[in-house]
Amino acid sequence: MKAHPHRRTRISSFDGMIGQAVRGGEPTRRQFVCRSAMLAFLSSCCPLSGAALARQSDIPFQEIEDGIHVRYGLQEAMTADNHGAIANIGFIIGDESVAVVDTGTTYAQGVSLMVAVRHVTDKPVSHVIATHVHLDHCFGHGAFEDAAPVFVGHHRLPGALSERGDFYLEQIRTLSLNGGDTRVVQPNFLVDDAAEIDLGGRKLLLKAWPAAHTDNDLTVFDTRTGLLWAGDLLFVDRIPIVDGSINGWIDLLDELMSGDVSQVMPGHGAPGAGREAISRQKGYLVSLRDGVRAAIADGLDMTEAVAELADLAGSNWLLRDEGHGRNIIAAYAELEWE
Repeated sequence: MKAHPHRRTRISSFDGMIGQAVRGGEPTRRQFVCRSAMLAFLSSCCPLSGAALARQSDIPFQEIEDGIHVRYGLQEAMTADNHGAIANIGFIIGDESVAVVDTGTTYAQGVSLMVAVRHVTDKPVSHVIATHVHLDHCFGHGAFEDAAPVFVGHHRLPGALSERGDFYLEQIRTLSLNGGDTRVVQPNFLVDDAAEIDLGGRKLLLKAWPAAHTDNDLTVFDTRTGLLWAGDLLFVDRIPIVDGSINGWIDLLDELMSGDVSQVMPGHGAPGAGREAISRQKGYLVSLRDGVRAAIADGLDMTEAVAELADLAGSNWLLRDEGHGRNIIAAYAELEWE
């Protein structure tokens, strides 16, 4: 694996104060202020309003396994009302340090995530991991910059962020997501194939996958509990979105629960369904691929294929209307050159 230069950007006064806490520093856990007091401080110094910060914290973090804390994203399209809090984000606590997995859509969501970490432990945040490029997963990274963790990503993530970053920031502004100090943070530790992180008595195994949901999907396997944090390689109940390779995605799905994996944390939706959720998603993707291949063989152009396959997804996927048509287009663009 190789390192990528970390772009440092302006740090707010809030970062300076909180950074000491994230690094560990002198304060003991008993000395940390309570959640409400911390939020009051954040409201006074963050460029976002206190009300906006409070809304970012409305969705609670839950400890779902020993030392694994998750904020489940809303199963909704991204809007100003939900502040883009639609992806699963969280953190894993080891004996010596903490790894954050995805940070949400905005700086404010990163702030709320940091507050959640500090509410539970005073151990330093040693790693901030991005499962892939999409803005609902890694645009809260800026809230952790002053703590100087290792920012981890797939080896293709820097290119994807460079290509899409400005567009995603514009989306945040256009949707009025209270983006505040949201910015692009590039990884400085890249995973070419596989890597290992030791949090002290707790090892995380990282795997960089070939093109599937995107061309920069990274998974995190917690060896202590057997939980695989899959990012958007798995959607539960919500229609999966093809932004990489439909063939590649289908090919890797059976591998997600191989080896010692006992549970899969999806990028959207709750864990627990495991093989059933993977099977359902694979069934949709295979039907989509077969349908698009047939449409191409019948001489249908892309617009005609979208109309022909409109009902293929069925009615039981959340956000079907927002996602199915674009999936047909993505699959057509890939499969017409087979």
